[in-house]
Amino acid sequence: MSVLEVTAPGQLAPVWDELISGLTVGVLLTDGRGQVLATNDVAAELMQLDKADLLTGVRPVGWQVRDDTGAPMPDWADLAGQVLRAGSPLSIPMVIARSGQPLSRIWADYHAVQVQGRSRVLILLQSVHTDVSHSRGLLDPLTGLPGRVLLLDRLEQSLVRARSRGTLSTLVLIDVQQLADFNAEHGFDRGDDLLTTLACRLREGLSDEHTVARYGGDEFAVVAEHPSGAGEEIAEQAREVAGWPVRIGRKRVQPGLRVSWVTTDGQASVHSVLARAEQQLQLWKRVSRGA
Repeated sequence: MSVLEVTAPGQLAPVWDELISGLTVGVLLTDGRGQVLATNDVAAELMQLDKADLLTGVRPVGWQVRDDTGAPMPDWADLAGQVLRAGSPLSIPMVIARSGQPLSRIWADYHAVQVQGRSRVLILLQSVHTDVSHSRGLLDPLTGLPGRVLLLDRLEQSLVRARSRGTLSTLVLIDVQQLADFNAEHGFDRGDDLLTTLACRLREGLSDEHTVARYGGDEFAVVAEHPSGAGEEIAEQAREVAGWPVRIGRKRVQPGLRVSWVTTDGQASVHSVLARAEQQLQLWKRVSRGA
């Protein structure tokens, strides 16, 4: 029996059988519309689906794919199109759920490939273990928050959802002022304590549906989705949550925070959204120094 089930076995099965025989990762091949053209046993098992349903696009009642914050994932067509347009890999953690109950956590790596002269998307799936995100350098080792790479993925997903659903996506950047001076005065251990405290406040004080990440050495980021309005309310909430005095040793320290935000309907690119938010943050810094 073939180790690979395909929609056109006469064309793909011999080649793919040889390539993926014995692999312990799930393998999916899709076209630009997200239609699954080929798959193996491991992929079906990880996706909690029968092979036939995986190939035909049929999904059981209550079956869902969500990101690891619990937010719905963009559909496969959106992701496949994104990878083919960009021509660069995309890595996404996802949770397979049934009726709201998580069944498995998966890491999906999307790659644009050429098969028989046609543009296809190759998806490699593997089960997420507790150390996968750390080993890939996706989680910040100090705070445990998503790092810059994972933030970019989350922001891209948010923009895709905004475009497809007619909603809005907001990016908030939070700059911890004069962290270098704080480290010089109190020591790097105290500086780390300050950052972990702020990270905990942001993670616990904002909605579970928001992504809170460590964007840089002295910067945090928040990605939020909302049906209407601007991001100012989200930015002010982040400032309020993180801005309370922090006890460092025997001292109470008032964190100095600068906040910028950008709201988009999803038509802007990830890098343009980041660039705009960074420009606003730099402007606040120049204004503060001038004052």
